[in-house]
Amino acid sequence: MIAPIRELEQVLAKLPGFGRRSASRAALALVRERFRLADPLAAALNVVRESVTCCSRCGAFTTVDVNPCKTCIDQTRERFLVCVVEESSDIVSIESSGAFRGLYHALGGKFSALKSSSLAKQRIMELKERVARENFTEVLLALSTDMEGDATAGYITEVLKPLNVKITRLAFGLPADSGVAYSDPLTLKRAISNRILFC
Repeated sequence: MIAPIRELEQVLAKLPGFGRRSASRAALALVRERFRLADPLAAALNVVRESVTCCSRCGAFTTVDVNPCKTCIDQTRERFLVCVVEESSDIVSIESSGAFRGLYHALGGKFSALKSSSLAKQRIMELKERVARENFTEVLLALSTDMEGDATAGYITEVLKPLNVKITRLAFGLPADSGVAYSDPLTLKRAISNRILFC
């Protein structure tokens, strides 16, 4: 493979969902159909690079000319409730569910005691300031359930304790359209511990 195509493959392989083979197929399709695929892709990437940023308040994706983002300035949102997520992309997922009408705060990662200068630690301090300033009565933690996610949740709880705010976390349970036989032991344990009244 010639060097430019090989380099394109290597870049594509870094994208989520792309393995070596799919990156190779995508690279060859872009080269083969330059006018239909490559040129529009390059133009779209340039637009994103120049116009998309993260909201200065919540960390959600927004455009440089709308900052704070539309969610932060929307007065119809439940302004007493803030949902803490790890990444800006998590906000997209939660919004697509239509189940949440509060505000957001993206950490930009998980808290790590080993990295004292981590972005997440800085964003947690900014969360504390927001909770005090914006008078939130509830902080919903929508964090991953791995060890670092649990550590982040614990750290946030400690930081916010002096503010006397209600802290909740997403319920744990079985995923939709899944069965007990396909669930890992930790998921089953949490599903049983967080069971709800059925009738």
